[in-house]
Amino acid sequence: MEKKSIAKNYAFLAVMLGSMVLGAIVGWFFPKTDATAGATVLKPLGTLFINMMFCIVVPMVFASISSAVANMQSRKRAGKIMGTTVATFVITGAIAAVIMFVLMKVFPPVLTAWNEIPAEEMGEYASIPDMIVNFFTAEDFVGLLSRRAMLPLIVFSLLFGFAVNLNGGKETPVGKFLDDLSAVMLKFVKIITYYAPIAFFGFFADLVATYGPQITESYGRALAVYYPLCFLYIFTAFPLFAWFGGGKGAIKEMMMRIARPAVVSLGTCSSVATIPTNIEVAAETGISKDVSDIVLPLGATMHMDGSCFSCVLKIAFVFGVFGQELSFANLIPIVLVAVLSSVGMSGVPGGGYIGEYIICSIFFPTQMELAFPILVTIGNLVDPPATMINSAGDYVVSFIVSRFVDGKDWLQKALSARR
Repeated sequence: MEKKSIAKNYAFLAVMLGSMVLGAIVGWFFPKTDATAGATVLKPLGTLFINMMFCIVVPMVFASISSAVANMQSRKRAGKIMGTTVATFVITGAIAAVIMFVLMKVFPPVLTAWNEIPAEEMGEYASIPDMIVNFFTAEDFVGLLSRRAMLPLIVFSLLFGFAVNLNGGKETPVGKFLDDLSAVMLKFVKIITYYAPIAFFGFFADLVATYGPQITESYGRALAVYYPLCFLYIFTAFPLFAWFGGGKGAIKEMMMRIARPAVVSLGTCSSVATIPTNIEVAAETGISKDVSDIVLPLGATMHMDGSCFSCVLKIAFVFGVFGQELSFANLIPIVLVAVLSSVGMSGVPGGGYIGEYIICSIFFPTQMELAFPILVTIGNLVDPPATMINSAGDYVVSFIVSRFVDGKDWLQKALSARR
């Protein structure tokens, strides 16, 4: 029975990958031009899927986090999970930023400064204090009912869960309702997943039709460094993190299951939309429910190794555009900005371009109108693999958190119970 289930999962994964390849081929042969929209007319096929996932994600994040905290026997355990999670996010993000900085020194993305740079209207942007307030809170309750307010929703869910815990926890009607709601949302996800291959076909047809010429021309050198690095990171850093977190058998277990969240994130370009898939594979691995219910939604907003990669790439790219040297004296400020801007950004594509604003205001304050469109363009081009690293990495981080919360042998116990 288990072999049939595994074969079924890989068959569905193959169908999704095939849909992505087919969409890319269609987008290549029917590109967007001034005269025609080309394959971009297929974009609504993907938009339907991601909108449905976003509709699910808000109640799912609320139910999963609130339920996990409300049903915990020990509030000390909840604090330990969250503390370990955030510390891991910061450390892995800093590691990713340093790796990309070294690569940018060896393979600078821009070899010759640009003579003519088009400016772009930036519009209004929030001050640093306003951004900090907006990261953690919404103006009212209605503002929480949006995937654009994911971090405020997580904060609200944590506090709500603690309140339920203080009021009696899992034995109360509210505690039981939250637990049941979380299970119902997972079933909801399975229903929508059947539409995923069609959605991925539309996603990649639009992506290649829109960015095909740019991918093969002026930004090719930067992408030639970034894309291979992301896949290399998955097959080197992720196994090391998994081994550290789970010990014997962890690498095999992680590699067996990571493809599903990686493919979903690559297709949707959204860490938030990948939360349901991550929760499923975490449960199959044997990760404690309270760990996955806190780590994975929190990771969709705060775990951004791929974004740390792209942040350093953007800074190095614009340095080259303006003919400035990227020296090791810049290492510490660049790593700090990469971690700060990446951890603070939402799991939604674009995210209001907060990261780009932070980079411009710190490194290019007098050239902001010229630097901003360059940063945005690079961000759009590297968004798919960056999101893949961010989202698939959430699942890997849950291994590390499990080690510190459930002990070094948590995976071995889970594997023994499964046999």
